[in-house]
Amino acid sequence: MEIIDQRMLANPGAPACTDEHRRAVLARALMRAFDEWSLSNAERQVLLGLGGNSRTTLKRYAEGHPLANTRDLLDRAGHLLGIYKGLMLLYPENPGLRNGWMRAANRRFHGRSPVAVVQEYGLPGLVMVRAQVDRMRGH
Repeated sequence: MEIIDQRMLANPGAPACTDEHRRAVLARALMRAFDEWSLSNAERQVLLGLGGNSRTTLKRYAEGHPLANTRDLLDRAGHLLGIYKGLMLLYPENPGLRNGWMRAANRRFHGRSPVAVVQEYGLPGLVMVRAQVDRMRGH
């Protein structure tokens, strides 16, 4: 996997990325994170804010096609990769915990999984999950 430019992760609210290559790198990074988290296609669609009929879009991203150049999708990608990075830093020696965290019931979310929080609240839910990971890291 190519190294992601840290500026892409540091400012998810930045203007939409117009560089097709960078959006392709983001797609590959997201698919890798989703694979490590063992997410179903339905869960991937929820996290990316895609409709239920977006399997072909997921397949294209898995094949390395660039993410769509939309503000919502790029914001979500930034938050998801921030969560991924945060979990890597929190649990470097425990891949089971790190990779299962997104699907596990969490007392901080009243027994719901982070994926369920995003499903219920959309992008604000994703921001809540990211903020929780950042708090766990002491930020």
